[in-house]
Amino acid sequence: MLRHIPVTPRDPRVLLGVEARDDAAVYALRKDLALVQTVDFITPIVDDPYTFGAIAAANALSDIYAMGARPVTALNIVAFPIRSLPLAMLQEILRGAAETVSEAGASLVGGHTIDGPDPKFGLCLAGLAHPDRIVRKAGGRAGDVLLLTKPLGTGILTTALDRRLIGEEDLREAVTTMRSLNRAAAEAMVEVGVHACTDVTGFGLLGHLHEMAEASEVSARISLGHIPVLPGVWDLARRDAVPGGSRNNQRYLMEYVTWGEGINPDEQVVLCDAQTSGGLLMAVPSRRKARLVAALKKRGVLAAEIGRLTRGSPGRITVTAS
Repeated sequence: MLRHIPVTPRDPRVLLGVEARDDAAVYALRKDLALVQTVDFITPIVDDPYTFGAIAAANALSDIYAMGARPVTALNIVAFPIRSLPLAMLQEILRGAAETVSEAGASLVGGHTIDGPDPKFGLCLAGLAHPDRIVRKAGGRAGDVLLLTKPLGTGILTTALDRRLIGEEDLREAVTTMRSLNRAAAEAMVEVGVHACTDVTGFGLLGHLHEMAEASEVSARISLGHIPVLPGVWDLARRDAVPGGSRNNQRYLMEYVTWGEGINPDEQVVLCDAQTSGGLLMAVPSRRKARLVAALKKRGVLAAEIGRLTRGSPGRITVTAS
C-alpha cells in the first residue's frame, strides 16, 4: 500500500521516509543533528490500565531506541469509549504512560483523544541523533553476530490470559519485560557501534529478522536452542494459545524460512509470535561482540547470541534446532 503514496516533491532533508521501511523517519535539522519520528499505538493486552499505559509507551519508544536516537518529546494518541468505561481508567492509562516517558528522559507535551468503541493508546514520538550515527535495518553484513535483548512469548502469554488459561500472576515476568525500556540497550549499541538494528514487535522475531536481512541483502542463520523464551510459552503454544497475528506471521514467512529437522510447528510459531515492547535485535561485527556484550551487561541488559547473518538470498532465514 505504501508504494502508492505520493512522496514528491522530495525534501532533501528527509533522510529516511516512507520508502525506507525502517523503524522511524529521519529528518536532517543540521549537518550534525537529525530529528527521528515515529508513532505507535495498541489495544489493551493486560487488565490493569496503568500497566497498559506503561507498556504502550515502552512499546512506542522502542522504535526511537532501535534507530540509536534519544527520545525528547511525546504526544498521546487515545481512542476511548467514554460512555461505557470510567474516565478514571483513562486517567490511569495516561499516568502509566507519562511516568514511562519521564523514565525515558523525554517530555510529554500534549496529544489527541477521540471517543471510540474500543480503547486504544499509544504515542507519537520525536527523538534526536547525529545523522551519521542513525542505526538502520539495512547495513547488516555477512558474518555479523545477531544479539537479542528480550525473551519471546508476550503475544502467546497475553492471549492465554485473555482466554483464562493462565492467571495474572503467570504474566508477571512478561509484564516486567514489556514495561522495560530498551534505553540501556540502545545506549550500549551506540557506544560500541553495530551495523544494523530493529526492535522485535508485531511481526515476531523471524518477521523482523527477515526485514533486516532483506534490507541488508544477506541471509540469516539462527539456532532455536539459543533463543530466550519466557516461562510457560512452549506449553501454551502446544495448547494453541496463539494470537491470530502470530499465525499470520507464520504463514507469511513460510516461503522465506528453512526449518531444521525436528523443529515442530508449535516451536515455529513461537519464533513468529507477535511481540509487544520486545527487545532489540542487533547485528554486530564479530570483532565488537565482546565489547557490546560487556557494555550491555554493565547496564543490566542480558543479550542472547542467537545466530549470524550469512551470504545468500536476501531475507532468507535458516533455523536450526541447536
